[in-house]
Amino acid sequence: MLCIPGRPGKDLCDGLTRRELLRVGGSAALGITLPSLLRLQKASANESAQSGGPGWGKAKSVILLYLQGGPSHLDLWDPKHDVPDNVRSPYQAIDTKLPGVQVVETMPKLAGVLDKATLIRSMSYTPIGLFNHTAAIYQMLTGYTADKVSPSGQLEPPSPKDFPNVGSNIIRLKPPTEPMLPFVMMPRPLQESNVVGKAGTAGFLGRAFDPYYLYPPGDDMDMDKMERVSVDDLKLRPEVSMARLERRARLRDLINGGMPAIEKAVARYDLNEYYSQALGLVLSGKARDAFDLKLEKDETRDRYGRNTFGQSCLLARRLIEAGTRFVEVNWPKVANSDNHSWDTHTGLTHRIKNQAAPLLDGALSSLIADLDERGLLNETLVVAVGEFGRSPKRGVSTSGNVNNDDGRDHWPYCYTACVAGAGIKRGFVHGKSDATGSAPLENPVHPNDLLATIYHSVGISPDTIVYNHLNQPRELVKGTTVTGILA
Repeated sequence: MLCIPGRPGKDLCDGLTRRELLRVGGSAALGITLPSLLRLQKASANESAQSGGPGWGKAKSVILLYLQGGPSHLDLWDPKHDVPDNVRSPYQAIDTKLPGVQVVETMPKLAGVLDKATLIRSMSYTPIGLFNHTAAIYQMLTGYTADKVSPSGQLEPPSPKDFPNVGSNIIRLKPPTEPMLPFVMMPRPLQESNVVGKAGTAGFLGRAFDPYYLYPPGDDMDMDKMERVSVDDLKLRPEVSMARLERRARLRDLINGGMPAIEKAVARYDLNEYYSQALGLVLSGKARDAFDLKLEKDETRDRYGRNTFGQSCLLARRLIEAGTRFVEVNWPKVANSDNHSWDTHTGLTHRIKNQAAPLLDGALSSLIADLDERGLLNETLVVAVGEFGRSPKRGVSTSGNVNNDDGRDHWPYCYTACVAGAGIKRGFVHGKSDATGSAPLENPVHPNDLLATIYHSVGISPDTIVYNHLNQPRELVKGTTVTGILA
């Protein structure tokens, strides 16, 4: 379902509300909601502080592949040699296109495109209390630690007082320049146990800056969920024709033209601009076409992988190609679960090699290569990262969880992120972990630093001030841009 946030307007003369007039798929609305969203984006956006330097403003759009669950760096992209048996990966290291740089055999396709990307092998932070998923996800995606954390490390459900997701901040300060969905999140919410959607909202910015949630029906083991994305969701209701909608737009213009006092009072809000953009989105069919994966060649769809994650990554490319500013693809499995999950407390050998890694390897490598072939990589920032890595030693407990000999626990002290495009160095490894992947030896990168780099890349100063629900000034993120990865 594509959920489009907004508040209902007043009834129209024919008894329809504005939400009903432009209802999307029977479950969401465009109508007055979209003009309001566009107006709020412009009216409330602060001018970010002038900055510059390498990579500044290179990214027109961002694709964040959020690997919720905590992928094991030791079993994907930071192989270690000559280590004890309980540290050694069950998989072998393989060479990549970068001389002297290896990844694990679970990522053979990424090895072939690593000359287009950067690996950050020194992601690191020291958590406050137990470092379970929800608290770590919240920090990774908002740049702030939560006020209330239970003894288990979980948080309270999403709240209007939460800090905004990075995508919400970006579309507020850098709204799209054409009528297109500004921020799309798919194919499932962020989740640990029964805490659903934490760090996946605009929080205190207000619902106008929430992402558009594209969560097709089906459970997490359903690999064909993206086949049920209905492009009919972005069509007008049958009883509201384009001609009828356009007549209403002209009627509004006539009424406004006959009421100069009101026209003068609202002139500064650029209402005509926002209504025009809203109508343009609905009438042009651009968003509807972007969601139609059937318009892609079969070989392209096969290349990404005929599974939920692969097709989500392909859809992400289609959306940014159509003008979406920020797309977040969440790993399509609840964070703390088995089968295809990155939370490998048990069954690591089978689950990574046969389930999770092939999906990630095929989709991430295809996305990077496809964007590059289309000339889009230079203006699109791609980030693949989880909330932490996995413990170097198998079978030990580091977060209060039980792990068997074929499992690794949570490990925030050292892990890996993969970034590409939009001013990011090509064919580069930033930072270095120690002999067992336990801690950075050089150039540690805090999650806040990665967020600061994302803001910098889209031309927003990380220290731009926003105001929370109590009207208190807060920086977008207290982090430092990682200039070492920027060309």
